[in-house]
Amino acid sequence: MSKNKLSKFADMATYPHVFEPPFGATDEAAFEMKGRWGELFFHNDHPIVLELGCGRGEYTVGLARLFPEKNFIGVDIKGARMWTGATESLRDGMKNVAFLRTQIEFITRFFAPGEVAELWLTFSDPQMKKVTKRLTSTHFLARYRNILADGGLVHVKTDSPFLFTYTRYVVERNHLPLELCTDDLYGALPGADDETRRILNIRTYYEQQWLDRGLTIKYLKFRLPQAGELVEPDVEIELDSYRSYNRAKRSGLEKAK
Repeated sequence: MSKNKLSKFADMATYPHVFEPPFGATDEAAFEMKGRWGELFFHNDHPIVLELGCGRGEYTVGLARLFPEKNFIGVDIKGARMWTGATESLRDGMKNVAFLRTQIEFITRFFAPGEVAELWLTFSDPQMKKVTKRLTSTHFLARYRNILADGGLVHVKTDSPFLFTYTRYVVERNHLPLELCTDDLYGALPGADDETRRILNIRTYYEQQWLDRGLTIKYLKFRLPQAGELVEPDVEIELDSYRSYNRAKRSGLEKAK
């Protein structure tokens, strides 16, 4: 591990708004903040919004600046990246920001049922080879149901045509209420109000890289009700051509009619 990474980890160990539970903990392990984030950390009853796979935390910090009446928690396993947003928010004295270093598979360990109002998934790895690793799969949606309020919002912002298409099929197959959907965020966004446009103009480090390469950014916003069985779509999806996957290889799903 580089000295730079070690220095960042040392910094975050002293940050009062960064939580790093022991690795290897399971869903059943106790976590004192579960169900009590508002009471014990934020000291208010404002809605809680999570950015899952927050990377450098640009969205976590950017959204917190736009919405001081909400609380934001960035979640990621890579602490060296998280250091950027954690340091910026601490330096600026932001009181509605926290960071949690853990695997998203264990998310139900840290939040009680209904404790979270919204989720953001920003530029998640599309995981084209394995369905259960995709953060918009029914495997993960079932976990999100355990912490989201009934009908809570899920925002998905991605450069990946594969993940965008897959998520649309998941939403359609499960009749999830879709509020916004575009395959070219900065080209056209029908139905979006000024507030939504301001939110979506927060640009992450990786997003700017994709834009610089001439790729379009896709966005979906849908609600996740508690009721109903979640079913995987039975479709074939073309793989992203600009990633290190064989475009001709099947995604493991049957071809759409």
